[in-house]
Amino acid sequence: MSKVTKNIMACEEHKSLAHYLKEVHSSLRKASHKLGAEQAWQEHCDKKSTLKTYAQCMEKLATTHWTENSNSETSEAVSRIKWNADFFYDYFVNKSFIKYRSKEIDIASKINMTIVQKESFSDPVKLCDVGSCYNPFSIYNFLDVLAIDLCPANNSVYECDFLNVSIGSKVDISDFKVTQLCDTYFDAVTFCFLLEYIPSPDLRLKACDNAYRILKPGGLLLVNTPDSKHVGANSKIMKCWQFTLANIGFSRIKYEKFKHMHCMAFRKNICKATAVRWASLHRESYMQCIIHIPQDFF
Repeated sequence: MSKVTKNIMACEEHKSLAHYLKEVHSSLRKASHKLGAEQAWQEHCDKKSTLKTYAQCMEKLATTHWTENSNSETSEAVSRIKWNADFFYDYFVNKSFIKYRSKEIDIASKINMTIVQKESFSDPVKLCDVGSCYNPFSIYNFLDVLAIDLCPANNSVYECDFLNVSIGSKVDISDFKVTQLCDTYFDAVTFCFLLEYIPSPDLRLKACDNAYRILKPGGLLLVNTPDSKHVGANSKIMKCWQFTLANIGFSRIKYEKFKHMHCMAFRKNICKATAVRWASLHRESYMQCIIHIPQDFF
């Protein structure tokens, strides 16, 4: 088989896998409009066959096609996994969190507040990878990963509905299912191509609230979301995300737009008021506390 033929076949497979994922997302959003987001989500979670096929497609797409693209010297693709891992390493291992803490202390002083509490992170770094699929962060030794997904692609990932999981005083796992997550326990949380899966703005906001709850003060929420348009096309949506998460208590400390995605890092401020202050100072007329995605408007 010639190289050209192989490339054509790979391209067709790529399109087919991506199309299936998009169809699942679209069907879920349509059901959400018809039934309400909560009911649509619950019915979706019960569709085990669909979830299994989705997991298989996602794993194949990510480990074969996206990996090959991001490893190509001529490609503009960037691995979302490597972007996140590199930022985690700099923040936790190289201790760049110290400079962000200093900035927060300066902001707190402007609103007559004093920050005494210091960050206390684990070694290795405790990461909750939400919507993990196949546990891609397991290759990094400096991370202690709890990988969760509606339908795991392998046995290193635990079944969990992050939108409805209990949050209490400890992490409970039984029969490869996470039944409870722990409050202020994790150093980091990742949403790698997760928010666009969730069918409504309210449920996306709930996911962000849950991430805030399980993170330690000073911890990180890293968000990757696909977007092949130019950087300005959906800039207002991304700014609304920043505004919304600031009102929850997060400060956006890193943002990059690549050819096919946005990559964002949010720090859970030690003092929530310092993040809310940013939201108050930078609010524009179009901003609301809502997590829209571009597909909501079509």
